[in-house]
Amino acid sequence: MNLYIRVVRSATKVTCDVINAGSNLKIIGRAGTGVDNVDVDAATKSGIIVMNTPSGNTISAAELTCALLMSLSRHIPQAVMSMKDGKWDRKKFMGAELYGKVLGIVGLGRIGKEVASRMQSFGMRTIGYDPITPLEVSASWGVEQMSLEELWPQCDYITVHTPLMPSTTGLLNDASFAKCKKGVKVVNCARGGIIDEAALLRALESGQCGGAGLDVFVEEPPKDRALVNHPNVISCPHLGASTKEAQARCGRDIALQIVDMVTGKALVGAVNAQVLVSTFSPDSHQWIRLGESMGRVLKACTASKEPYSQVHVTSLGESLKKSSGFLSSAAVVGLLAEGPQKGPNLVNALPLAAETGITVQTDHKDSDEREVCVVEVSVNGSSFTTVGSVQAGVPVLLELNGSVFRQPVPLTGHLLFFKASNSTELLLSVTGVLAAAGVELQSFSASTASSGEQWYCMGISSLLGDIGALKSLAKEAAQLTV
Repeated sequence: MNLYIRVVRSATKVTCDVINAGSNLKIIGRAGTGVDNVDVDAATKSGIIVMNTPSGNTISAAELTCALLMSLSRHIPQAVMSMKDGKWDRKKFMGAELYGKVLGIVGLGRIGKEVASRMQSFGMRTIGYDPITPLEVSASWGVEQMSLEELWPQCDYITVHTPLMPSTTGLLNDASFAKCKKGVKVVNCARGGIIDEAALLRALESGQCGGAGLDVFVEEPPKDRALVNHPNVISCPHLGASTKEAQARCGRDIALQIVDMVTGKALVGAVNAQVLVSTFSPDSHQWIRLGESMGRVLKACTASKEPYSQVHVTSLGESLKKSSGFLSSAAVVGLLAEGPQKGPNLVNALPLAAETGITVQTDHKDSDEREVCVVEVSVNGSSFTTVGSVQAGVPVLLELNGSVFRQPVPLTGHLLFFKASNSTELLLSVTGVLAAAGVELQSFSASTASSGEQWYCMGISSLLGDIGALKSLAKEAAQLTV
């Protein structure tokens, strides 16, 4: 099957319709940081990886931010235009030093860090807010973290460097401007909408905001020119990443990231597929196969008892500590799969499970004895469990609903599971059904139980055309291909 990859920059909109039209689309690469031009939710539901280049334009965006801060402090663009008009207005463009002023940085990621280090060289005191970056980490950059309520009143300048999401939309609004120093200056080189544009205009008109440097807008290009035309606003047409170096770096980074991912080397910049990050170890692929195969076994053995309400995946063993995430996704892939060639993948398995009302729980337990994966599903108040492992590079089933197999069952090829009472005639009767259907018995494993009903597994050459032929011999029977 061909692997289709789409690489875009900010101007290309990858909508739900575009995604749905790409039947074999596997990766959407964004040569840049922001992915608001990509319908990430639609891509995730379709099992498509969305990648960006998180560090490609860091320096360029940080430098533009610093340029706008300096331009605001000295009215440089306005002075330039005045000179071009033949004027010499020295008094009109009286500015202020950055030295000794307080810069508030909202968002202390890569760009926020670079802005801080550069503006500290001007003698600015840098304070900031970030819900993710630890206080001790930002302190090592010379940025004192505090709450937004503490930050607003202290700032002479504020710059925002957050993604645009519900929690950051309108972060600077009428209420927050009212808490700021009169004449505070603001810069947005991140995403339009983080600063409420209507509130900013009101703050500019009242003098509560002394100036704004805007590289981004809610609508681009903006049809409403009120902010652009305001005398105290310096605006740019989204130039944050518009340097030769950033464009080359982003293009190179996304190409290398895709090559690394496709060749199984590493996954960098995945926006919606963090579960895949830990799947690039030498042994991970066999454990993924195990999780998916165990899900398929449970699906086959509980086919008449759907729908599922809960899936509980537990990994045991020190080496599986970082594997519980992809084991859960793999098990759900197997449970939701409709056939060998179609269905969910690791990217969309958990969202699809949630959509269908399945709760997925993941646990890890340290164990010195063995490395195993336990998958338990709840169906109509009943629980069904599989226990499996990887032995000599082969995924194997060790237990099924409490029945411990004498010989581990290799999870490959065509498998026939059936539950019946232990008897000497059982094996002969079942092999007779197989022979009548022209199906060869290739392997056999029974559980260790000596009495009562137990599960058996046969490796067979092909699936039975009618599994109903086993109804008189077994209480339950299921077959599948893994």
